[in-house]
Amino acid sequence: MCGFLGGYFREKKGFSQLDHALKMIKHRGPDSQAFLEYEVNNNFLYLGHARLSIIDLSDSASQPFNSVCGRYSLIFNGEIYNYKELKLELKSLGYNFHTLSDTEVLLNALIEWGTDCLTRLIGMFSFVLYDHQMQKLTLARDAFGIKPFFYSITNDQFIFSSELRPLLHLRNKEIKPNLQRSYDYLVHGDYDSSTDSFVDGVKHLKPAHYLTYDLKTHFLEKLQCWWQPNIHKVSDISFSKAVSKLRELFIDSIKLHLRSDVPLGFALSGGVDSSAVVSVVRSLKPNLPLNTFSYIADNKNISEEKWIDQLNKKMKTISHKVKTNEKEMQLDLDEMLLKQGEPFVGTSIYAQYCVFKLAKESGVKVILDGQGADELLAGYLGYPGHRLLSIIETDGWIAAHHYARRWSQYRDHNYIMPWLYLARIKLPDWLYKLFRKWMGRDFQPPWLDVKYLREKGVIFNEKRESIISQNKGLRVKEALVNSIKNQGLPSLLRHNDRSSMSFSIESRVPFLTLPLANFLFSLPEHYLISAKSVTKHVFREAMRGIVPDTHLDRRDKIGFATPELNWMINMTDVIKKWIYEAPELPFLNKYKLLREFKMVSTGQRKFDARVWRWVNYLRWCTLMGIK
Repeated sequence: MCGFLGGYFREKKGFSQLDHALKMIKHRGPDSQAFLEYEVNNNFLYLGHARLSIIDLSDSASQPFNSVCGRYSLIFNGEIYNYKELKLELKSLGYNFHTLSDTEVLLNALIEWGTDCLTRLIGMFSFVLYDHQMQKLTLARDAFGIKPFFYSITNDQFIFSSELRPLLHLRNKEIKPNLQRSYDYLVHGDYDSSTDSFVDGVKHLKPAHYLTYDLKTHFLEKLQCWWQPNIHKVSDISFSKAVSKLRELFIDSIKLHLRSDVPLGFALSGGVDSSAVVSVVRSLKPNLPLNTFSYIADNKNISEEKWIDQLNKKMKTISHKVKTNEKEMQLDLDEMLLKQGEPFVGTSIYAQYCVFKLAKESGVKVILDGQGADELLAGYLGYPGHRLLSIIETDGWIAAHHYARRWSQYRDHNYIMPWLYLARIKLPDWLYKLFRKWMGRDFQPPWLDVKYLREKGVIFNEKRESIISQNKGLRVKEALVNSIKNQGLPSLLRHNDRSSMSFSIESRVPFLTLPLANFLFSLPEHYLISAKSVTKHVFREAMRGIVPDTHLDRRDKIGFATPELNWMINMTDVIKKWIYEAPELPFLNKYKLLREFKMVSTGQRKFDARVWRWVNYLRWCTLMGIK
């Protein structure tokens, strides 16, 4: 687990500029930092790396890492959990190894199999491989985008980094906002769902993609997707066999994710997913001291403490808890925003940030987390609109009516609610816009300069997933693919990565492996969501006897919930000050924002998540020097 940066420039970079850029990601790799310079065709290639030592703590595993033959150089952020198995295979093919690291295994796998090796990797990664002979760079990102990858291409330079700020430092140009991304975030809360970052001219390498860049021609040769979930190949495996197979796959994943040469801990929210991680580890390691880290909300209505306490007692763990409030968040927000690099969705991210801070103070360097289970197993509310559509397409309206009734009874919700979710995905855009405006979510709110944005080419739509005709009866899995690749998981993984790395902690997510994903996408939808609308159905049954039934049968889901409205009301004076201090942006009317915030803070207008987004975005602009 580390951070990297680098680029290909027409002019030589000074040591001080490179060193300063590396220091910006030292929190990602405090154990060592280094960069190499190569002169290529009268241009200059730089590869920099900041290392967090997790596997093979010796200096011989430091990066940039060069092949024995001298042809290849690698900078790599992440962890390859099945490196021992790959190493045995590579040894049988004649490769010799000089370290105990997964970095050397990854490099030799790339030499032997090229980018075909990517589907063989169980792990999280982003990396840059330089082929000195061909004078080409290969840049790749893991299937789910667990590890970040930013890049920027202009006529005279190609820059890449694990984080946004060092890239901007190396680019050394005026920082301007990406207007479409800004609109999507401020109005619809959409971010991390495309190749665009919040900064104009800077992009994300999408999950499960790689690109090649030719240093001779300054040309991006290939941008290719190397893995895509297959929802059409539906297995005929029985439910009982699916339960057994999923149990085996998940336990195998946990075993791999326990490989570490440094102390491990476990993020525990008390929900099904994090409880399953802790419970499986306890079943595998009966005598291992297990340290769990949890956020506890002061408000009992949103607190998970009773579930956390029950699980900790049952699994005989060492429990660590953290509570926080708006005053502490106010003190930490600037630093957290800089570490996140870009605006984020709400104050719950601060609760997560505090959990990792607590783990750091407790001497833990690796945390296992339950992230990603909802997006693979159809969690949350069970994607009710998509499930209804699947049932309508396969079994008809009467069957859908019965399902909607069971869904509402199971969750104590109104019968009409699942039909509203269906309407959300089926309404034409023009009608959907009218409906959202009626709900108080105008697509062109008065605090935006719509004319300016329209002239700049901004599209005033909410990004909605496509309903593809050939996916009839597979609508939940269609939605899960969108959640994994576009809207949902990418932002959650970004929060997780930046919050953990803020404290030099490697966060591991054992649900997110290709063997698990490929298997789950092969299952019929009713294995994921039962006829009674129980979410994660096959997984809950797979964990029977390992996870307490009290947790497996939970119907609610809270997570890292914070009293966001109360926090923001208590920060009224500070928020006003932040808005006044923010730069004057031509597309945003700060004074109309202040007026609307005053109405919210005095109870004249209902609070919604947009308020946090205004504050978060404007504070980010101030800190980043956005103009």
